Amino acid sequence: MTSTVPALGTRSAEGSALQAVLLDMDGTLVDTEGFWWDVEVEVFAALGHTLDESWKHVVVGGPMTRSAGFLIEATGADIPLAELSLLLNEGFEARISTGLPLKPGAARLLAELHQHGIPTALVSASHRRIIDRVLTVLGPHHFALSIAGDEVTRTKPFPDPYLLAATGLGAHPSRCAVVEDTATGVAAAEAAGCHVVAVPSLAPIGPAARRTVVSSLEQVDLAFLRGLMTEMR
Repeated sequence: MTSTVPALGTRSAEGSALQAVLLDMDGTLVDTEGFWWDVEVEVFAALGHTLDESWKHVVVGGPMTRSAGFLIEATGADIPLAELSLLLNEGFEARISTGLPLKPGAARLLAELHQHGIPTALVSASHRRIIDRVLTVLGPHHFALSIAGDEVTRTKPFPDPYLLAATGLGAHPSRCAVVEDTATGVAAAEAAGCHVVAVPSLAPIGPAARRTVVSSLEQVDLAFLRGLMTEMR
């Protein structure tokens, strides 16, 4: 599956309800944020460096260029960013090949959205090679399109990935519900003008205008998402 955007017109926000659901991947649908950190620790240990546990909250939820760049600068490791990114992706692929745990409620939510024909997109800062591996577990039929972090000029926390997804689904951003688990992803979705459901993974996220915070995807279903749009009228 690629992030090729269908030639669809964007619906007007006037008088419309929920038009699309845009879902983050790592930490939201699949319980992998800890996997990324473990791989980063292993890769840097092989390079002769120890990562500080406090950096975990700095690198979570953002594009690999940001997290890998931060770790290179913080440790002083002598490795090009491109080479480090390759090592991290390879390590992550090896880790998920032994099992990919879904977040509680993820499978049910995806099945419900698919059953009711709700246009749905997977929007991740992870690279395409990782997304395609994860899609084999999530089920590619659950998503009309997917957006990868290495396929956009600016990924999260910029709004570009969510704007691209909304356009691809023919939806107005203000009528899209986004489900995210990190402050970086929330910032991207809110900058795009979407209503956000935050399900915090590693760091707390507070409520705000056009943002609803829940403790688990088990609290989120189609009626819940439609209700968010109703409350905005």
